[in-house]
Amino acid sequence: MFHRLTTDKFNLILIIGVILFIIEIAFFQGGMIIASLFFGGMTYFGWKKFHHLYGKILFWGGAISLFFSIFNMLAIRFFIIVVIILFIFDYMKSKNETDRIVPKPREFQEIILDPIIELKPLFDHKFFDDQKTEDAAYQWRDINIHGAFGNRVIDLSNTVLPHDTAVISIRHLIGNIEIYVPYDVEVSIHHSSIFGRAHIFGKHHWNLMNKTLLYQTENYHQAIPRVKIVTSILSGDIEVKRI
Repeated sequence: MFHRLTTDKFNLILIIGVILFIIEIAFFQGGMIIASLFFGGMTYFGWKKFHHLYGKILFWGGAISLFFSIFNMLAIRFFIIVVIILFIFDYMKSKNETDRIVPKPREFQEIILDPIIELKPLFDHKFFDDQKTEDAAYQWRDINIHGAFGNRVIDLSNTVLPHDTAVISIRHLIGNIEIYVPYDVEVSIHHSSIFGRAHIFGKHHWNLMNKTLLYQTENYHQAIPRVKIVTSILSGDIEVKRI
């Protein structure tokens, strides 16, 4: 269904959705959005304490309330209608294509000039739950992930970094980020936060309100291996320290 959707049309749908979010905030005091954030936090804390009875109550109560809060948003209703319309058009178009006699395409042999190898990433995208690198030795892969709720812990002492620049890119909503770097590795850190704290190699920022931090070690541009860390978070702390 979505493979027929062009990038321009998809961007237009997103723009209309953002406009509807703004309208909801401006004219309806953002009630459903605030409620969704509240119930989302309730679901997250319930998940963290799910082994307790009160955790199960928080999780299921928050999840059900979150579902209805999201469903009542103007933008979400708009997206649901768009999906239904796309499904109907896709079904009608595919039916028309099967009714027509389609000529068999010419066979050709693709010439691959640059063979590529598919690698398994260290992390998959997870909206809930914590993520942590293995405690045993593991093979390094650059990290590029996004998530919603949970903590992210990356320990670089259990891997061998490439003789180049290793990249860690994390985009997150609510939770903490911890990165442990060996002493012989140069580091560049670019962190942005709406609300939270930062502890970077002994530099402490106790109140980050919609701020961006940029740090790098003295020999970052001359020495390798080195690590480039780019993180953005809505609410949470970041800690980068030597190990």
